[in-house]
Amino acid sequence: MNESLKAYIDLTRAHFFIAWPLLFCSGLVLAFENYGGFSWPLLLKASLIALLGFEAGLVLNDYVDRDLDKKGFRSKDPFNKYWRFFGRRPVAEGLISPKRTLMLFLGLAGLAAALIFTLPAPNSYYVFAIMLYSYGIEAFYQIKKRKQNFPIAQLAGRTDFTLFPVAGYLCYGQPDMTALLYALFFYPWTMAHLGTNDLIDIKNDRIRGMKTIPVLYGMEKCIHWILGFTLLHFLMAGFFLKELGDIALYGFALAFLMLIGANLYLLEEKSPEAGLKVLPVFHGTMLIYAISIILDFVY
Repeated sequence: MNESLKAYIDLTRAHFFIAWPLLFCSGLVLAFENYGGFSWPLLLKASLIALLGFEAGLVLNDYVDRDLDKKGFRSKDPFNKYWRFFGRRPVAEGLISPKRTLMLFLGLAGLAAALIFTLPAPNSYYVFAIMLYSYGIEAFYQIKKRKQNFPIAQLAGRTDFTLFPVAGYLCYGQPDMTALLYALFFYPWTMAHLGTNDLIDIKNDRIRGMKTIPVLYGMEKCIHWILGFTLLHFLMAGFFLKELGDIALYGFALAFLMLIGANLYLLEEKSPEAGLKVLPVFHGTMLIYAISIILDFVY
């Protein structure tokens, strides 16, 4: 395979491409359920908005961190290989220039914005506002976590991911209790997921001077962070599940069992290696949530 193509696959984390439309469209089908109707063209459009918009965010992440990523980088690091199919950080390694990276971000974001403005008002305004906020808070997160004594970057930064399925909902629906409950349900999961990522990458973050959860508080407290937000996630699920049907209930129950197992394993092992083993479990639960909500609508 062409080396340039490999670099762009790693830059965009292309092997995860199916996850973003599924998560985004789980919000959209909830809006179909609540407001009535269904549209294949809108479903396709929302999928493209999700894919282009999220990929733009990943490219922005690498652009902002291009200099710091040069420190402590190891292409054979298992964590790096998990997120990047060929294990490269193309911007930091000079495989893709910062200028081209910025142009790619603007191109992807521009295409997403163009699609967003084909939505009727005020839905287009809601979704576009979330997109602008998400890119702004992503840049804030990457910069703020370099120098902080309290995890402001983490607590604020993952609101972009939290709002992603909400943006899918707002492609068709209005800001309402369902949208709020989805956000309140998903936010603790993003915090637990973030803590797991930080736990795995603690060695590189120390080299780069990143003030992540385990760097600030130690490995054991990072695991308590993951556990605490997982429990809050379960609590908020009790409210969100009232908006859903039986299929979602069964799917969520399976995901909860997976998260319980992941947390018990982390509490037992207390290591970055354990974090790497349970990270796919977290991603699996996200997909189960999204697919369960979609199947709930279909059936």
